Amino acid sequence: MSLALIIPDRKLDDLRLRLANLLPDTHIEIWPQIAEPDTVDFAVVWKQPHGSLACMKNLKAIQCFGAGVDAILSDPELPALPIARIVDPTLTDTMVRYLDGVVNYYRLRLDQFSAQQLQRVWKAKSPRKFSTISLLGLGELGAAVAQHFVQLGYSVHGWSRGRKALDNIVCHFGDDGLAAAVATADIVICLLPLTPATENRINTAFFQQLKEGAVFINVARGAIVDDDALLQALDSGQLQAACLDVFRQEPLPKYHPFWQHAGIMITPHVSAVTNVNTAVAQIAENYRRSMRGEMMLNLVDIKRGY
Repeated sequence: MSLALIIPDRKLDDLRLRLANLLPDTHIEIWPQIAEPDTVDFAVVWKQPHGSLACMKNLKAIQCFGAGVDAILSDPELPALPIARIVDPTLTDTMVRYLDGVVNYYRLRLDQFSAQQLQRVWKAKSPRKFSTISLLGLGELGAAVAQHFVQLGYSVHGWSRGRKALDNIVCHFGDDGLAAAVATADIVICLLPLTPATENRINTAFFQQLKEGAVFINVARGAIVDDDALLQALDSGQLQAACLDVFRQEPLPKYHPFWQHAGIMITPHVSAVTNVNTAVAQIAENYRRSMRGEMMLNLVDIKRGY
């Protein structure tokens, strides 16, 4: 029996040591140096190469090293096995703090003042008069973010695939509800999971539904947004600005036009970083549960994609 770590392009010695301390009787291997794939019972993965799990004939379960599982589910050779994800209670607080900072960055016109500094221009302006925020995605993170901005006095609208009811939030749902959810928003925040239904969902038609001069923030997944449509919306003035923390390819390639666009602020996928101690504890617990034939914690609904 063994546990395999399949997390490319990352040093895993510390992770292996932490897991070994919690699972002292478990053989832990790091892909691609796996001597006997047939002995692997449990795989911990993050953006695993497609097909890398197919050779593990006795695999019992798959554990994602983070909260999002879209990269796992995109593998055409993915075994039909239970998949669990990490649920970190500190992620919610981290996300709320990040988005609070970004909204205030734009509200206080710090984007404009940064540009003026480069031009050595002294021109005072009062804060932008933001009143309405729209959240795309009303899961655990989206609901917490929505309530945070309600407490700050914003009018908050939210959109989800299915009907939801949240205190003090104007909730919209389904394809027919999306336009109403964003029509009056000064700021639109994307927290949707990446699924076949949401890929490229933020496109030209979507941006045309926003009021002119809105600010767009993406902390979900890069592939939800059509890059060209976003650039066109900024260049036309439909969008005033965009803050992007996630991208189709990460790290963002140096040649990508996002780097040089004056209307875009880039952060390197830091809006919600999983706590390693939390992840290790959940991995160890799910490994034990799997070996005992029990249901793992935080199972993924594969049909829904999250």
